[in-house]
Amino acid sequence: MSLIKQLWLAIIVLLLLSFVGSLAISINSSRAYIEQEVRIKNEDNATALALSMSQLDKELVILELLIAAQFDTGYYRSIVLRDAEGDVLVERRAGEYSGDVPGWFRSLVQFDVPTGTATVQDGWRQFGTLELESQHSFAYASLWRSMLELAGWFLLAGAISLTLATVMVRGIKHPLVRVVAQAKDISARRFTTIKEPRTLELREVAQAMNVLSANVRQMLSHEGQKLDELRRHLQHDRVTGALNRDVMLGKLGALLESENARATGLLVMVRVRALEQLNEQLGHQATDALLKQLTQQLAALDSTSEEPLVGRLNGSDFLLILPMEEEPHALLPRLEEALAQVTSPHNSATPGLATAVVAYHPHDERGPLLATLDDALAEAESASSATHIVVRQREQGSLFGNHTQWRTALTDAIAQGPQLAYFPVMDAEQQVLHYECPARLQLANQWQSAGIFIPWVTRFSMEPALDIAVVRKALDKLKAHSEQSLGINLSIASITNAEFVNELRQLLEKQPAQARKLCFEVPATLTPHAIGSLRGLCSALRPLGCQFGIEHVGAEFTKLADLHDVGLSYLKLDSSLVRGIDTSHEQQTIVRGMATLCHSLGIQVIAEGVATPEELESLFRTGVDGVTGPAVRTH
Repeated sequence: MSLIKQLWLAIIVLLLLSFVGSLAISINSSRAYIEQEVRIKNEDNATALALSMSQLDKELVILELLIAAQFDTGYYRSIVLRDAEGDVLVERRAGEYSGDVPGWFRSLVQFDVPTGTATVQDGWRQFGTLELESQHSFAYASLWRSMLELAGWFLLAGAISLTLATVMVRGIKHPLVRVVAQAKDISARRFTTIKEPRTLELREVAQAMNVLSANVRQMLSHEGQKLDELRRHLQHDRVTGALNRDVMLGKLGALLESENARATGLLVMVRVRALEQLNEQLGHQATDALLKQLTQQLAALDSTSEEPLVGRLNGSDFLLILPMEEEPHALLPRLEEALAQVTSPHNSATPGLATAVVAYHPHDERGPLLATLDDALAEAESASSATHIVVRQREQGSLFGNHTQWRTALTDAIAQGPQLAYFPVMDAEQQVLHYECPARLQLANQWQSAGIFIPWVTRFSMEPALDIAVVRKALDKLKAHSEQSLGINLSIASITNAEFVNELRQLLEKQPAQARKLCFEVPATLTPHAIGSLRGLCSALRPLGCQFGIEHVGAEFTKLADLHDVGLSYLKLDSSLVRGIDTSHEQQTIVRGMATLCHSLGIQVIAEGVATPEELESLFRTGVDGVTGPAVRTH
C-alpha cells in the first residue's frame, strides 16, 4: 500500500473514531441524564398522585377515575395501585411504542429507569402502594433528535476536515511524486533537478539529489570540455585552428552522402599564393597571424552552423563548406569583403588570395568536386589582381523548374504518403537494435531520396507536415510487423512546433502498442531553444514507451552536459567520425572518450556510415554499442 493511501486511511480512521467515540459519549451522557430526570419524575409524580389519593374517600371507583384521568394525559407507561397485601386494585398500561424513533436505536439505548413508588394512606393506616412509570417515548425522541443533530454536525465537520486533509495530502503528494520521479530518473541515469519541497524531510532528500544532478552536470561539462580540447588538439591545425585535411575531407564526404538539407551547398577554396615568399617578407609570426585571420574570416561567412567547417588542406589551401547556400553570386559580395579584410593590413606585402567557388549537391563525388575546385583555382591564380574569385557553375538537373512547381509537387507527395527505407542497426552480437527508416517521396514519377527534396522542404517550412506523414506511415508498418523497432527522423522545426507536438502525442496515444516501438531521432544541430523543446517532447512521449536519440553527432558535439536530464537512449556518431577509424588512432581516441562519457549516462553509442568490416571491428573495440551503414548490410 502506498504512503498516500496509508495517510488517507489514517485520516479516515481517525475521523471515524472521533465521530463514533464522540457520538457514543454524547449518547451515554444524554441517556444517563435523561434516566436521572425520569427517575426523579417518577418519584415526584407517584408521591403527588399518592398524596391526592390519600385525601380522597377510598372508594375504588373514585380512585380508578383519578388514575384514569392521570393516565390519559399520555405521559405514563403504567400506573398500578396495589392494596396492602400487594394485590392489584387498579392498573393502567400503555400499548406498544408508536413513535418515529427506529427500533434499533431504542434497543441500543434501552432506558433503565426504576418505577416510582409511593404509599397511599387511609387515615393513619396504609391503604396501598402506588407504582408509576413515565412514558419513555419523549426521551427516545429527544435523544434521537440530539443524535441526528450531532451526526449532522460531525458530517459537516468531517467534510471540512477531509477538504483540509485533501489540501494537506496534495501538498505532501505533489512534492513526493516529484521526488519519486526524480529518484526514478536518476536510477535511469537521467540526472534531473526539481524544485525543493517545503516539507523538511522531502526538502533534504530533494537537496541531496539536486546536488547529485548538479555534480553530474558539472562532471559532464568538465569531461566534455577535456574531450573537446583533445579533439581540437588531434583534428585541428595548431596555427590557424582550421580542421586538418583528412578530417575536412571526411566531413565533406559525409555531407555528400547525407540525406538532409546540408547535402546541398557551396564549396569555397582559397589559396595563398607564394606562401614561402610571403613568409620571408612578413616574417613567420605575421604570416601565421594572416593565415589565422583568413580562417576566421572564412568561418564568419557561415552563420548557420554551430561550428563552421573550415579546413586547411595543405600549407596554402583552405576549404570552406557552406551547407544550404545555393546562390554563389549572392555569396560573392560577402566573400570579397572577407578577403579584403585579410589583405588590407598588409599593404607592404599584399598576399595573393586565389579563390574558387563551386556548388555541391547530394550524391556528388568528392574527387570530381575537388578537381573542379583545383581547375578554378588555377584560373584564379593566372589573374593579375590580388584577390580573384572564380565561380564554376556545375550542371545539376532539377526535378522541377521553379518554386511553385516544387511546392505543389511536395504538397501532393506528402499528401499521397511517403515510403520508408529499412537500414538495420546491429549490435556486436548481430542483433538488430532497430531499423533506420529515412523517408522517400514520389516526385516526377519516381521515389526520391531525402537528399533531393529535404532542402526544398526546409525552404518551404514543410518539415512538420512531412514528419507527421512519416510517423503515420511508420505506425501502419508496425501494425503489420509489430516485432520491429523503427527509427524516425524529426526535424528541429518540428520539435519546436507546439501544434506538431500535440498532434504527434494524440496520434501515438491512440496506438500505444505501436508507439513503444518508435525511436525518434533529431539532428545534432540543437540550439538551446531546441534542447528545451526536445526535453518537453521526451517528457510527453516517454510514458508511451518511445525512445529518443540524436543523429549525426560529430566530434565537435559538446551539448551532452545540457542533455543529461533529457533521457536519451542513444547517440549516432556521424560518418565523418567513423570513416577510416581503423587506421586513425586520433579518431579511435575521440570515439572511445565519447562512448565512455555516454555510457556514464546510460546512453548507447551507434556509429553511422560504417563502410568496411575493418571499421566495424575497430568501432566495437572502442566501445560502440551498435553500427549501421554499407558494411552492416553486407556483413
